[in-house]
Amino acid sequence: MYNGIEKAKALTTKKDAIILAIESSCDETAAAITCGNKVIASAIDSQIEMHRKFGGVVPEVASREHTLAATRVVDEALKQANLSLKDIDAIAVTYGAGLLGSLLVGVSTAKALAYALDLPLIKVNHIEGHICGVYGTHPKLKPPFMAVVASGGHTLLYNVKGYTDYRIMGGTTDDAAGEAFDKVARLLGLPYPGGPEIERRGELGEANINFFKKERHADKDLKLSYSGLKTAVVNYVHNLKQKGEELPINDICASFQKSAVMLLTLAAEEGFKRLGYDKMVLAGGVAANSGLRKSLEETCKKMGATLYCPDKTLCTDNAAMIGLRAYYSLMAGENVADLSLNADSGLL
Repeated sequence: MYNGIEKAKALTTKKDAIILAIESSCDETAAAITCGNKVIASAIDSQIEMHRKFGGVVPEVASREHTLAATRVVDEALKQANLSLKDIDAIAVTYGAGLLGSLLVGVSTAKALAYALDLPLIKVNHIEGHICGVYGTHPKLKPPFMAVVASGGHTLLYNVKGYTDYRIMGGTTDDAAGEAFDKVARLLGLPYPGGPEIERRGELGEANINFFKKERHADKDLKLSYSGLKTAVVNYVHNLKQKGEELPINDICASFQKSAVMLLTLAAEEGFKRLGYDKMVLAGGVAANSGLRKSLEETCKKMGATLYCPDKTLCTDNAAMIGLRAYYSLMAGENVADLSLNADSGLL
């Protein structure tokens, strides 16, 4: 008989609970071990080189690679922490959002471990996990704060009222920031993933191209769009090619990044004004972008607030952030799942 749900109740007061977390939402297979709100081990098997030849993530390939890597990263995390499965108090897993096939590999692995070890199973929202990655770098940070999540699949503003209280304020209505970076990089013949390469090439160029015909302002509903910016870049590139002119790739990268950062900064500043907080968090894969960090740091300084960012190793997909989010769920007695847990690719 599986007793994981009952066992979870006894852990709500265990401040040093040891959690084995699994993340497989996209193209990284990861496992981590947390003790309380501290990360003690993190193993990541990246598929970037595998997908680079296709110019982006191929879901079927990702699922297969996760299947091959799942037990390997769990073993590696245990080895790093110098622990065995007998030392684990609970299992945590990303169950959404992400690629359905990829998520199912992680969920199945976590359920198998929870059942075999008779341990609590904690389900974690991937996006909330990104936000909690900041606690791995700033463990003394406490809510409330506003969080800006910028990743390959999501660009959202959150009002984080408590460790387990996340409220969406606004975000992109179409392409996510990371998705736009990848698409523009592909257009320019740059390798996947696009964000780091566009940032690198942009540092060599000048942001002297205006892709917008009129000044941009924050939307009253805190909505933003990257599809229009992407289309503007596409049109600019096609026009130059039709004229037979050489593409100023470095300038295009610098200008695109400046515009992409500006759109998110405008929305973040407007949302932050409405909340009146003194803390802002930037999270997600695009949070590693130096231009975005600098822009939001300047915004926070102007408003007498502080910007908190995870270390860059905690920005991209990892299981440490999932373990941290699960810890706060465990302490609150929330998000404890049974063995019928399924993946939810559309979760927000």
